Amino acid sequence: MSPKGKSGQRKSGQRRPAGQPSESATTRLSRLLTMVPWLLNRQGVEIEDAAREFAVTPAQIEADLALLFLCGTPGGYHGDLIEAEWESGRVFLGNADAINRPLRLGVDEALALIVGLRALAAVPGIGERDAVVRALAKLEAATGSASAGSSRIQVLIDEGTGEEALAQAQQALAARRRVHLRYLVPGRDESTERDVDPMRVINFDAHWYLEGWCHRAEDVRLFRLDRIESLTILDADGTPPATAEPRDLDAGVFTPHADDQLVRLKLGPGAVWVGDYYPTESIEPTPGGGAVITLRTADTAWLRRLMWRLGSAATVLEPPELAQEVHQGARAALEAYASSAGSASSAGSSPASG
Repeated sequence: MSPKGKSGQRKSGQRRPAGQPSESATTRLSRLLTMVPWLLNRQGVEIEDAAREFAVTPAQIEADLALLFLCGTPGGYHGDLIEAEWESGRVFLGNADAINRPLRLGVDEALALIVGLRALAAVPGIGERDAVVRALAKLEAATGSASAGSSRIQVLIDEGTGEEALAQAQQALAARRRVHLRYLVPGRDESTERDVDPMRVINFDAHWYLEGWCHRAEDVRLFRLDRIESLTILDADGTPPATAEPRDLDAGVFTPHADDQLVRLKLGPGAVWVGDYYPTESIEPTPGGGAVITLRTADTAWLRRLMWRLGSAATVLEPPELAQEVHQGARAALEAYASSAGSASSAGSSPASG
């Protein structure tokens, strides 16, 4: 048995719709888990309405429904899998009551949430701190003695960022004032000067960022606070243009542009996670569980470091100059290691004097 599409023909699955941008597996999973209870409570909703609700195309909704049809409880037999039908242009979902039930936190999940809320409550200048404290108190009361272990865990959020830089960024944001930055670009090992209209201050992956309209780039940019060498609040209105919108960080802080360099990587089975973690143009599975991916980047410094970390599990296919840089860097590291090991061995085998 397979799902019914609009044409009435049964389909076993669908690929990503043509022209649909790549998204991470985490982003899609989050949408699917939200979509199931939403559809169950709106039987017969039109595909176009569902697409608007989840900010995707109708074709992507159909692809998600085809994937949902392959999901369910263990067993995989009739009655175990979710039932989906949309051949009339309206969506009907069934046999998905298990996903529609209210979620209950396990002990590990509750402890992780408690630790996260404690870290959030310690963030300087956070708004709605009282709401965070109240939620934390309710969780600790609900978990009882099980929450005692969380007190032994300490979360440090970006110690490299001084409180002064963070306070200045938050002050400029609250006062709607433009700021002047001297910003270090690690990939080019140079500092740039630019004026920025602040839009928000956020913490992502344990690093603080100032997001704002950059007058030099004439676009929205993210600036890591620990890379800001100096920040001056200017006596000028810092209201961003009406067209400036915060970036969607679901796929990470890196957002590729059409004029960025195109890179092809061959990934082994132990490195295929790279295709889910970073925005990609395409992912081509290879025999043995690997993949060939293409992605765009304006700065290859981080990519070289990633390749060195992955070692033999990943190879740069294109461009050839990047492959050469990765090879030369790896060889230099091995030579330095061999030289260091040789020196230590010689020192250890020297005859004792006396």
